Amino acid sequence: MKRFFVSTLLALLPLTAFAGDQYVDETGFAVSGYDVVAYFDLEQAPVGTPQAPGVPGNRSITADYNGATFAFSTETNRDEFLSDPAKYAPQFDGHCAYGVSRGGKVPANPNLWRIVDGKLFLNITDVVVGLWEDDIPANITLANGNWNGISEDPASTRTIPKFSSSAPTD
Repeated sequence: MKRFFVSTLLALLPLTAFAGDQYVDETGFAVSGYDVVAYFDLEQAPVGTPQAPGVPGNRSITADYNGATFAFSTETNRDEFLSDPAKYAPQFDGHCAYGVSRGGKVPANPNLWRIVDGKLFLNITDVVVGLWEDDIPANITLANGNWNGISEDPASTRTIPKFSSSAPTD
């Protein structure tokens, strides 16, 4: 019981999310050009069911943060992001949260997301989402413990598997 309580507390501690380079794919944008503020307005699906797709950003509505350019669907969302970027930017510099929990940096699919305790987490594939959701608090604890050790590694340069981005829009 004590172990469960301690691991639950650790999972709720603030995350160290911005210690390295932001993952940027072939779009040239963080989160493949998807609007990170918009995730917080989407209805979150129950664990075990697919989330609604992310909202593509617009290449003419952008802001720079953590060494990358983020795109937004509206100027309102961009302004909200600029008021508190750390609140909206994905954890682990946009890398797959489950990958970080296993000790590595791999890309993340912007349509495979979950908000936990007000933080945006992304994952790489549907299979990985299932593994992540098997025990989200434990995976967050593992990822937080691993992050400082791997955060100095360069951001992943791999392509997101089974993902074709339509973002950002014009």
